[in-house]
Amino acid sequence: MLPYGKQTIEKDDIAAVTEALTSHWLTTGPRVQEFESAFAESTGSGHAVALSSGTAALHAAMVAAGIGERPFDEVIVPAITFVATANAAIYVGAKPVFADVNPNTALIDPRDVERKITPNTRAIVAVDYAGQPSDYEALRDIAHRHKLVLISDACHSLGGSSGSKPVGSLADFTCFSLHPVKQITAGEGGVVVTDDSQAATKIRRFRNHGITTDHRQREVQSRHQYTMETLGFNYRLTDVQCALGRSQLQKLDRFTRRRNDVARFYQTLIDPIPFLDVLESRTGVRHAYHLFVVRWNSDQTGISRDQVFESMRSREIGVNVHYQPVYEHPFYVQRFGNQTGCCPHAEALYEKVLSLPIFPDITEADIRRVVRELKSIGEQAKTSKRKAA
Repeated sequence: MLPYGKQTIEKDDIAAVTEALTSHWLTTGPRVQEFESAFAESTGSGHAVALSSGTAALHAAMVAAGIGERPFDEVIVPAITFVATANAAIYVGAKPVFADVNPNTALIDPRDVERKITPNTRAIVAVDYAGQPSDYEALRDIAHRHKLVLISDACHSLGGSSGSKPVGSLADFTCFSLHPVKQITAGEGGVVVTDDSQAATKIRRFRNHGITTDHRQREVQSRHQYTMETLGFNYRLTDVQCALGRSQLQKLDRFTRRRNDVARFYQTLIDPIPFLDVLESRTGVRHAYHLFVVRWNSDQTGISRDQVFESMRSREIGVNVHYQPVYEHPFYVQRFGNQTGCCPHAEALYEKVLSLPIFPDITEADIRRVVRELKSIGEQAKTSKRKAA
């Protein structure tokens, strides 16, 4: 099966992990801080805090921003995203409020964000869907006028930029994922970046049960006492993972350039196919292409996106779908009621989108095969539709 995404692990990555495994520190050691410093520099941010997952990063950012400290707090999130974006608001006792997306980019629509603001709104979470930076200029203006926190879920967009500003310098808090299908990996992991030093300190404590010092700090100080000042979680990232993450970070620009090359080649092959179109790219941004997403035209072909998905999978091509509107999941229906119709663009887009395989090691032959099979499925369906008519 050709996967929709996968890690690229090279000899120097293995060497970095091996060195960490044979060192004194497997966790809470020096490699964590080294990775964080390199990550902060790479993203143009003042502080980076490594955590155990992208979900943990979102949770920690909510806590650091003070979300949930008041009754009835609300957080605006896009309807098209992985469930973790909205779940993080619920973790801190806030209510996620869903905003519609631009039907041509799948990015959160600033106009709908403004319509969804209430006196209880505390934050806006932008999701850089597929790796494309959101319209942070418009979102920051809204956040400033309404005195809201702006959080970037950039789990898809490490390596991207808007104008001259890298992703990581565009919001109050930016959250990244280090899952194997992302631009770089630490096996699992996440990072929060921010320019707020007090917030960064709060996140460091939050990832360590709310305790003010970690094991290495106490060893250096020859102390056994520790103080838990707030309620936190065990969201630490190990030195072994940070060794891999730092090694991978050095390749981020190469990986991002390769993903853009793959996307351009896909675009060239797909452009002549009438029943397929590619999501639009915003002017002035560098897309990180965690995903390469096309829209399937069921009206032209007479078959649904789900039928295409099944056909491609039967041909050993691991296409995927990102994402069903979050509020349609059973948990959200049970907790917040049926919200069907609140984000019509998101609902319509979900029925069309298909994520094609993209990763640095994918070959030109693989890409041609993916598009060839898609074209074949569509043309066969169109022929059957004409005969049935």
